[in-house]
Parts: sequence; structure tokens; C-alpha cells
Amino acid sequence: MAALAWLLIPFLAAVGAGLWGSWASRNRKTTGDGIELDGYARFRAAMERPEAVDRYEVVERPVGAKRSVALEKSSSDAA
Repeated sequence: MAALAWLLIPFLAAVGAGLWGSWASRNRKTTGDGIELDGYARFRAAMERPEAVDRYEVVERPVGAKRSVALEKSSSDAA
């Protein structure tokens, strides 16, 4: 009888896996890509407007500014 109980565990696992597999592979009704494409079209229209480009001014880096702090050695590393 104990052997049948041990065989029941993999059988229940197989049944559970089959149920999950059938649920995971079901056909879902999708709305399509319309919402995403509409949002992308609004984004492109906003980026093509001249006031979107002119809103930010170009800031140039000062002449003596370093590009990265990680590349410069500190005085404690020189020793």
C-alpha cells in the first residue's frame, strides 16, 4: 500500500503539470498593437514640433573640465 502512495505523488504532479500547461498555452484575445502604435505616433509628433527642440539650450562643457573622475588619480594613489 505504501508503494501505491509513492506512485500517487508523481501521478498528481503529472496531472497538475498537464493542467498548468493547458492553461498556459490557451489562446488569449489580444487587442493588437493599436494602442502602442498610437502612442508612438504621438511621441514622434511631439518630437517633430519645433518648440520641443528649442525648449532646451545647449550647454557646453567648460574647457578645463575632465571627462571622468574615475580616470584621474588622486594624491593618495600616487604613493
